[in-house]
Amino acid sequence: MRDKAADPNRLKAFRRGHVSEYIAALCLMAKGYRIRAIRYRTKIGEIDIIARRGDLVVCVEVKARRDVDSAVFAVTATTQNRIRAASEVWLSRQPDGHRLSLRYDIVAVRPWRFPKHLVDAF
Repeated sequence: MRDKAADPNRLKAFRRGHVSEYIAALCLMAKGYRIRAIRYRTKIGEIDIIARRGDLVVCVEVKARRDVDSAVFAVTATTQNRIRAASEVWLSRQPDGHRLSLRYDIVAVRPWRFPKHLVDAF
C-alpha cells in the first residue's frame, strides 16, 4: 500500500493548487482587490482566497483546469455550501462585518493563459 503523502501525482497536484492560488491572488490585486486571506480554514470548510475592495468582500474558489467550463463545473453545490458557511464564520469575526457585502467568485487558472475571473459565479 502506497503512502498518500509520498504519491508524486498527489504532490504535483498539491503544488499546482498552491501556485494557482497565488496566480489568482496576483490577478485580483491587479484589479484593485486587497487580499485578506489565502486558504482560510474553518471546521466547516475552506475558502481559497478572501479579497476585499471597499465594503465588498469576495470569497474566491480557485480552480486550475484546462478550460473555464471544467473549472466552473468542478465547483459543486456541496463546495458552494461549504464556502458560504466558512464565509459566514469569517464575516462574523470582522469588526465591521455588519456593513460588508459578500460575493462568491471563481478564478479559473488555465495553462499558459491569463486567469479568467468569473464574477458572482454562485
